[in-house]
Amino acid sequence: MKLVNLSITLFVALLFSLMVQATPVDTYEFKSPSNQKRAISLAHELRCPQCQNQNLVDSNSPVAQDLRLEVYKMVDEGKSDDEIVEFMTSRYGDFVLYKPRLDPKTYVLWIGPFALLIFGFIIGAVLIRRQRHNANSDIEMSAEDQQQLDELLKRNK
Repeated sequence: MKLVNLSITLFVALLFSLMVQATPVDTYEFKSPSNQKRAISLAHELRCPQCQNQNLVDSNSPVAQDLRLEVYKMVDEGKSDDEIVEFMTSRYGDFVLYKPRLDPKTYVLWIGPFALLIFGFIIGAVLIRRQRHNANSDIEMSAEDQQQLDELLKRNK
């Protein structure tokens, strides 16, 4: 009986240990609550350079922690959002931006989906028009063929 109770206790402890996820907590004291909101908002808009698709707040990588701290400090120093974003992009490139800027390097990102959509509509329209034209041309028949068809229809009545 004791062995069964011990097994059940160990099993329950194992289940609870699998559900626990420890994440580091940033303990940075901001000068004001508005600075805190602004810094967290800005950290949500910046991508972790080490992670695939996580922002600085969601990532637990050491690089993201350092960059979060850097963003927090820069906000408390009074730097504008544009200055902070410029610092991050000059250091890590445009990859850190979730929403890339509209410049010649990113025209494909911004205009590409619309161009593909328009191209798809044009291709679809051409195919539909061609199919309708082929269907209409198949219906046309000579007078002799029409006469044979009429005779066959009269015989079957």
